[in-house]
Amino acid sequence: MSPWTAADIPDLSGRRALVTGANSGIGYVTALELARHGADVLLGVRDAGRGEDARARIAAAVGTSAGSVAVVPLDLADLASVRACAETVGADPLHLLVNNAGVMAIPRRETADGFEMQLGTNHLGHMALTLGLLPALARAGSVGAASRVVTVSSNAHKMGRIRLDDLMGRQKYQPWVAYGQSKLANLLLTFELQHRLDAAGLPVGAYAAHPGYAATNLQSVAPAMKGSSLGARFTELGNRLLAQPAEMGALPTLYVATEPGLPPASYAGPDGFFEQHGHPRLVGTTAAARDTRMAAALWEESEALVGVRFDDVVAGITA
Repeated sequence: MSPWTAADIPDLSGRRALVTGANSGIGYVTALELARHGADVLLGVRDAGRGEDARARIAAAVGTSAGSVAVVPLDLADLASVRACAETVGADPLHLLVNNAGVMAIPRRETADGFEMQLGTNHLGHMALTLGLLPALARAGSVGAASRVVTVSSNAHKMGRIRLDDLMGRQKYQPWVAYGQSKLANLLLTFELQHRLDAAGLPVGAYAAHPGYAATNLQSVAPAMKGSSLGARFTELGNRLLAQPAEMGALPTLYVATEPGLPPASYAGPDGFFEQHGHPRLVGTTAAARDTRMAAALWEESEALVGVRFDDVVAGITA
């Protein structure tokens, strides 16, 4: 069997998708390919100028015969912005939500709501967005053609540990440890979400993917925040010599977002050495990512933090 590529994406005409962090890197490529194959794509971005630039580049690349592309303001580090985005996007049915945006190994910062920035952006912001858009996803889904929520995790989940007693890293903060926690949280969110979707009987599937080592601007943020020119040079060199291009890094996300018949709760990554490079395939996780007790505990704590309960959302859908 030949390796899966973007050319294998089916026709997505009539489908509506939101991609977070779509102005650059993997998010940009994901949005580009979805639009190229006919989907109407919303770019969820924090910076309006960069979002408009990305929209114009995608529109020029795909032409008028493909799906439409529009920009939606979204700051995952601000729950008020997340709620506003969900209200705007959720006015119409949504077939695909790609939770892609993130920050990595940055110095300790807090979101507008007082969350540690990596957990707040990578996990809590996306959880709030997912719950806010669940009614729109349920309206778009049907038996045999469920809508999908795809969350981008990382191989760094393997070093992750959920510290319920210090989720925000106030007692002790280590950038990479906090990043690993947030990426493990992404997988726990995915599997717990699917468990709850099944119990509620909603036509929505939860999926996850990781890009391997892909050259994006994600790696450059932390050195810039630290003011480390040496770190920036090492990052640039690593991306140039060791990383695969963003076009390859986006393939696992596109695979679980679009491949027909893929079972819910699937997790994809590159098929190469240590899952760092290559074409997408289904991959495994650590035992910690499949810990159902921790998933339930983290879910309940996260619901309290974002102020939205899954059961309340479902009650509104089924009323």
